[in-house]
Amino acid sequence: MSAEPIRAGRLVLAATPMGDIGDASQRLRDALGSAEIVAAEDTRRTRSLAKALEVEITGRVVSFYDHVETARIPMLLEEIESGRTVLLVTDAGMPSVSDPGYRMVAACVERDLPITCLPGPSAVTTALALSGLPVERFCFDGFAPRKSGQRKEWLRTLATESRACAFFEAPHRLADCLADAVEVLGPDRRGAVCRELTKTYEEVVRGTLAELAAWAVEGARGEITVVLEGAQPVSMDPADLVERVEALAAAGLRLKDACAEVSQNTGTARKALYDAVLAARAAE
Repeated sequence: MSAEPIRAGRLVLAATPMGDIGDASQRLRDALGSAEIVAAEDTRRTRSLAKALEVEITGRVVSFYDHVETARIPMLLEEIESGRTVLLVTDAGMPSVSDPGYRMVAACVERDLPITCLPGPSAVTTALALSGLPVERFCFDGFAPRKSGQRKEWLRTLATESRACAFFEAPHRLADCLADAVEVLGPDRRGAVCRELTKTYEEVVRGTLAELAAWAVEGARGEITVVLEGAQPVSMDPADLVERVEALAAAGLRLKDACAEVSQNTGTARKALYDAVLAARAAE
């Protein structure tokens, strides 16, 4: 008589409330109470969440945060292959979206193990919905770079991005980030700063980048998601970009450097811009 084959378990990714406990789904409650293994970014917060939901976690709870993620994966894969359900949760929102989880999902995909997801709260989609901006098409860029130079380089990639862009930022870097955005993207690009989403002190501030940068100087606290309006189509005719180059030159950039920056932001040839500026000056 042949042995019964081992039943494959599965990985379950579950979104958790960002602040308001009422956002927890019934499916999350059921999963917390039934999973054999609960892999949690912070085990204490997950136990507190279960207590608030009046759910008893009967399975084994293991930590699964950035610094132990890689080491935990082999053990969790073995549990799934042995037929057990592994529930993966983070402190708030959806696992693997700027939170632990991606490597675990990739490992399960590689071994052809079942994966499912319990949808729910997400700071990204919540901020997009509240932004008041056109967000039919959008991109998500995780956390903005910490250093100003790297941040400006990243912002330059958004200069001609026609999709809205959502990203996370730390409260103590928000003012500097928005000031860099004004410098690179211009003061009139619209945006929205969303803080403490679903929590008691939820706040959404909408306006131009110049307005948002001025507001942020006073300081902002809590979890922050920023949404930037997509770029408007830019004329590729060098003659139409002369004024933009001259504005940068008037601000202190050498003419060649001003042409280089506008060239990078618009895709227009640097030499064509330089020649257009010289032609415009000669015609004055």
